[in-house]
Amino acid sequence: MEIISLSPHAAISLTPKAAEHISRYLEKRGKGVGLRLGVRTTGCSGMAYQLEYVDEPGADDHVFEQHGVKVFVDPKSMPYLQGTQLDFGREGLNEGFRFSNPNEKATCGCGESFSV
Repeated sequence: MEIISLSPHAAISLTPKAAEHISRYLEKRGKGVGLRLGVRTTGCSGMAYQLEYVDEPGADDHVFEQHGVKVFVDPKSMPYLQGTQLDFGREGLNEGFRFSNPNEKATCGCGESFSV
């Protein structure tokens, strides 16, 4: 497994707010080495983002590190996520991760899925 330090034009990037949230959660959780970002087939538009904390990385994972946080991406998801930036924010009472993915061609009305 090779760790890739991210430049501003890397495959997957994190904003400082996203990195801070991930770091804080991993610390609170007491275990884990980073966050897995992937896609799965579902929803109105065909694909949805999938996030989970990683305790044990996969042998074939692409690993990106930025702001001291590692992001793991499986090889099947990588083509759909190339160039994606992960952010974390709050709007009113809602908070969560936001994805800026240049590969998205359309999103569904509910905001849960996208197509490429």
